[in-house]
Amino acid sequence: MNPYVWLTEPFGYGFMTNALAVTVAAALVCSVLSCWLVLMGWALMGDAISHAVLPGVALSYLLGLPFAVGALVFGLGAVYLIGGLRATTRLKSDTATGVVFTTLFALGLAIVSKTPSQVDLGHILFGNVLGTGPAELAQVLVLGALTLGIVLYLRKDLTLLAFDPVHAHAIGLNARVLNAVLLGLLALTVVTSLQAMGIILVVAMLIIPGATAFLLTRRFGGMLLVSSALGVASAVAGIYASYYLDLSASASVVLAQALMFFAAYLFAPRAGVVSAALERQRVAA
Repeated sequence: MNPYVWLTEPFGYGFMTNALAVTVAAALVCSVLSCWLVLMGWALMGDAISHAVLPGVALSYLLGLPFAVGALVFGLGAVYLIGGLRATTRLKSDTATGVVFTTLFALGLAIVSKTPSQVDLGHILFGNVLGTGPAELAQVLVLGALTLGIVLYLRKDLTLLAFDPVHAHAIGLNARVLNAVLLGLLALTVVTSLQAMGIILVVAMLIIPGATAFLLTRRFGGMLLVSSALGVASAVAGIYASYYLDLSASASVVLAQALMFFAAYLFAPRAGVVSAALERQRVAA
């Protein structure tokens, strides 16, 4: 008997193969973008856009359109509403973000509550990765490739903007345009990941890999690689855990990411709590 049959058994089912492909693609895109969100302090923005797309998704279901259409419209709309509030009032960024995303999320809940038979709130909020098919896989791959292509093309400019916005402005980079592009890519990434993770859990995918990589490395290039590797590894581990432990696939992926984060928190070479304590003991001795 093949001792490694447990590795291949889940993928004897077509839906598991689709689930793995969709989740890995979504995790890779989220992991790359999360590096910039963590460095620029935009974690709340990822949360905001993830919740703000709910009315767009609900309306798409009602009108029989692909959910990505409504999600992208409302995701981009949320970005520009937040920017408009910040530009025309004295509100701080986090306040403007909170006003917009709670309002749009409430609007989405209102739409869903009026049409409970047509819209499955559970699938919108928590994802349905095991129900994905070839069409959803193609959508995630196309949107993910577009997002990765743009962000890697602008990688140097976006990195300079994250580390030193004053210098970026001094050498002629248009910080306003770059911020708008990054926010637009964030909205596109949320749409890419909705099918796999759902609105709520996609927030974790946009934050945890970058935060974990931040603890493990001090170079941004290394941070991108580590974050991507952790995102893909957690996607694979989560799919296996969901199959063998009969757990929610999206929750399993996020829990795998959380375990990696706490391992880094404890044992990262420089920033880990345990590593630092051991180093102090060594120095004292």
